[in-house]
Amino acid sequence: MAKLVCTLEMSKERGVTITVANADGKITQTVTMDGTTLCLKVAGEEETSTWTQTADAIKIACKDFEIAASNSIKCTATETIALSSDNGDTSVSSGAKISQTATTDFEIAGDNTKITATTAASMKGDTSEVEGSTSLTLKGTSEAKLSGASVSVSADSTLDAKSGGTANFEGSMTTIKGSMITAG
Repeated sequence: MAKLVCTLEMSKERGVTITVANADGKITQTVTMDGTTLCLKVAGEEETSTWTQTADAIKIACKDFEIAASNSIKCTATETIALSSDNGDTSVSSGAKISQTATTDFEIAGDNTKITATTAASMKGDTSEVEGSTSLTLKGTSEAKLSGASVSVSADSTLDAKSGGTANFEGSMTTIKGSMITAG
C-alpha cells in the first residue's frame, strides 16, 4: 500500500481543510469546510471531480457520474427538472413499462422522429391531427381503414382514388357531381 501524506489545517478565517495525498497514485483528496461551503475534491493526474455543497445547493462536477440502487431511485423537484446531453445520445430504457404524463402540454420533437411498436401502436385524443407539411403517407401492409360518423376527403387540386382490384363506392345515397364526369 502506498504511503499517504495526511494534513489537517484549521483556521478561524478559512475553516478546516483535510488533505490526503497519494504520491504513488498521483491522487490528492481534499475536504474543505469554510463555514458556508463544504467541498469534496479528488484530483488525479488528468481528471478532477468535486462535490460542492452550500445551504441551498449541491453541485457535482466529474468526468463520469453513476447512480446504482438495488431497489428504486426517485427524483422530485418543486420547479424544473432538466436532462440534457450536449454532444452525445440520451437513452431511457426499462425492463418493464415507461409511463410519461403531463398535466398540460407534452411535446416530442426531433429532426427525424420515429415511433415503433412491435405489436400495436395507438394514438387517441378528443381532437387528433396528423400533418405533413410537404407530404403525408398513411399505409397498411395488408389493410388500411378510415372511419367516422362523417368522413370527408378533399384536395385543392387533383383527387385520385385507385385500386389494383375492385373499387366500390356504396351508400344509401351516392352522389357524383362535377362540371364534367367521364365514366368508362
